[in-house]
Amino acid sequence: MKKAIVIVVFLFILKPILPVLEYAINYDYIVKELCENRDKPKMACNGKCHLMKELAKASEKEMPASSDKKSAHHEFEVLFFEDKNYSLGLNQEFPIESNLNSEYSNLYFYQDSILVFHPPTV
Repeated sequence: MKKAIVIVVFLFILKPILPVLEYAINYDYIVKELCENRDKPKMACNGKCHLMKELAKASEKEMPASSDKKSAHHEFEVLFFEDKNYSLGLNQEFPIESNLNSEYSNLYFYQDSILVFHPPTV
């Protein structure tokens, strides 16, 4: 079962390359019989015109499947932020006094000399 799946996947991968492989395998036949410019040897077409037609046919067969995906509905997500300040009006009803109780304001002190590490002296 795994071998069958591998073969099918391998064929899907090689599908776009099949016209080139066919051109390489049947090169002599394509140059002598299928080339449109075989009467004009100066062009040195060597069947490339036939190869281009086959590649165009192969790409046309793939286009409907891929064009359906491209024409699918595109969804855009709109994201916006609205900055709202919700106020309960507490500042108007309960004004905050800038002069707090002086007893508690003296409890805080800051010494930056403690923060600097000094190694012990010997």
